[in-house]
Amino acid sequence: MNDADQPSTGRAGSLLRAVTPDLTPWRSSRDFRLLWLSGCVTSFGSFLTYVAVPLQIKELTDSSFAVGLVGAFELVPLIVFGLWGGALADALDRRRLVLFAEAGLGLLSVLLLLNALLPTPVLWPVYLVAALVAAADGLQRPSLDALTPRIVPHDQLTAAFALNSLYRNVGSVAGPTLAGVVVTVAGVQTAYALDVVTFAASLLLLARIRAVPPPTGGEKPSVRAVLTGVRYAWSRKDLLGTYAIDLCAMLFAFPVAIFPFLAAELHADWALGPMYAASAVGALLVSVTSGWTSRIHRHGRLLLVAALGWGVAIAFAGLSGSVWLVLLFLALAGGADQISGVARSTLWNQSIPDGVRGRMAGVELLSYSVGPQLGQVRAGGMAGLVGVRASVWMGGVACVVGVLALATALPRLLSYDDRTDPHAAAVRAEHERAAAERAAAERGAGERDSAGRGGPGPDAAGRGVTGPAPTAEESTAAAG
Repeated sequence: MNDADQPSTGRAGSLLRAVTPDLTPWRSSRDFRLLWLSGCVTSFGSFLTYVAVPLQIKELTDSSFAVGLVGAFELVPLIVFGLWGGALADALDRRRLVLFAEAGLGLLSVLLLLNALLPTPVLWPVYLVAALVAAADGLQRPSLDALTPRIVPHDQLTAAFALNSLYRNVGSVAGPTLAGVVVTVAGVQTAYALDVVTFAASLLLLARIRAVPPPTGGEKPSVRAVLTGVRYAWSRKDLLGTYAIDLCAMLFAFPVAIFPFLAAELHADWALGPMYAASAVGALLVSVTSGWTSRIHRHGRLLLVAALGWGVAIAFAGLSGSVWLVLLFLALAGGADQISGVARSTLWNQSIPDGVRGRMAGVELLSYSVGPQLGQVRAGGMAGLVGVRASVWMGGVACVVGVLALATALPRLLSYDDRTDPHAAAVRAEHERAAAERAAAERGAGERDSAGRGGPGPDAAGRGVTGPAPTAEESTAAAG
């Protein structure tokens, strides 16, 4: 190759790295690979049940109201157990919590299967299982979200969450389609049975992840511990901004509930399925070109731009009279939402000390779960007052206005820079100290082995090596 060709080759390589996912976390962390593969398997099984449950309720009742009741049964357990799960994640082994919750979710899928196999399936167990699934998910999700920062180096967190989003978005596009085929061709019983199988496979993968002991001096789970976490979130105005902006965007601009009516108004009933998939397609396109996100440092500003992009895209979707334009703008909205998710997840995990990370994950669970629930109520109620398309575009405009108002009221969010933020610096130092202590423990174990004296096993060597994490009060004081 000529020397003249080398600069162009280098530029091509840089461009390729900028628009392809950063696989560094996959290569550097065995535990992250196991967690990622478990998520892929679980994602497919979850979509099987996601499609099968409403279809089964429809077959049993032929009532859209009965189908909608599932969300009502899920909301309270998700809130209560989400907060409590966050407190548990800061006090117990997060890997073990994830395992126990995964096993519980698998057993609940077995109950759905047994009920579906009855000669005459019963309705109330479906509602009961839906509520218990929400509770188990609330217990598991904070530990699951707080697990990644413990198994991935600090400087690879953005790439890790982009990779997690990749399988979730692939699942969001392909999962419902495949699940629909399974349910239509083979019935809900087969869907539930396959979900049980995916839980078994996921458990085998999760069981191979090394133990993740709680931080030294972690608070015991209690109401007081939960309130400590809430107070910490309130003291961090940058965190508060991420929760508030996401809640605002979902409350005003989440019109999924009225997609069937929007498709009918556009005389395109065939477009209902593509409408549900369009945002996932946009998010997937961002995920597979997410290499550039690892180079971003001002995640608060990135979140602001993404939330505004979401609102603008939803507004144009409501104003568009062409179904193809609607699908295009919904895809753009999904891409913006994906960027928002990467910005939020990175800021959270770069700057929240491990001692309160689980409780913050519980708060985050509420911020991104309650918003869509309320948003569907807003969209449906407003559609009855001003019309379907007006409900969509007015929600998008309200999102833009609300996000700008919140950004003005919470300047700490826009000033966040992971290179200079004191919270991020404290967490980075915590990671570096843990890595150094882990390396020292491994060297010591190697020296004992070479001397013929044996040594502790991997679990014993790795237990408690993270050192004391900064408390919520210490981290708050650092910002002052």
